[in-house]
Amino acid sequence: MSNRQHELSNKTVVSVEGMRKLEEKLQYLTTIRRAEVAEMIAVARGFGDLSENAEYDEAKNEQSRLEAEIIDLENTIRTAIVIDDSEVSTDRVNIGTTVKVFDSELKEEAEYTIVGARESDPMNNRISNESPMGAALLGKKKGQTVKVQAPGGLISLKVLDIHR
Repeated sequence: MSNRQHELSNKTVVSVEGMRKLEEKLQYLTTIRRAEVAEMIAVARGFGDLSENAEYDEAKNEQSRLEAEIIDLENTIRTAIVIDDSEVSTDRVNIGTTVKVFDSELKEEAEYTIVGARESDPMNNRISNESPMGAALLGKKKGQTVKVQAPGGLISLKVLDIHR
């Protein structure tokens, strides 16, 4: 494993687009959502005795969840490694590449884009580099075959093409 690959394996990896989305979400949470939760707390306070006020307790719990999510996002943004698609080589499967594979069990081709865990969206064939399939495909070249332990059993994938 190269130093760069080792560095990436211990960090959150996001694309330029992924970082933009994380920053937009943080902006939303720190402005609009914080104001909404503050309003929920203010309204709940108006219901009287705070010791028996379920609305107040729920609003305070929501505030705690929100602040924890904000801290998590801030840490991710601060420490993430941003992968610029134009810098991604297509000679091997890597984060930011799309890989076309042939599944020998299903006898069909499929394409997957390898992304960082924060950007994974399996329903749209965007798989995490940390998932069993993503991890198995990382570093492979065109023509190589990998075996992946999936929930339904062992699958065999042959790399047909790698592109951005």
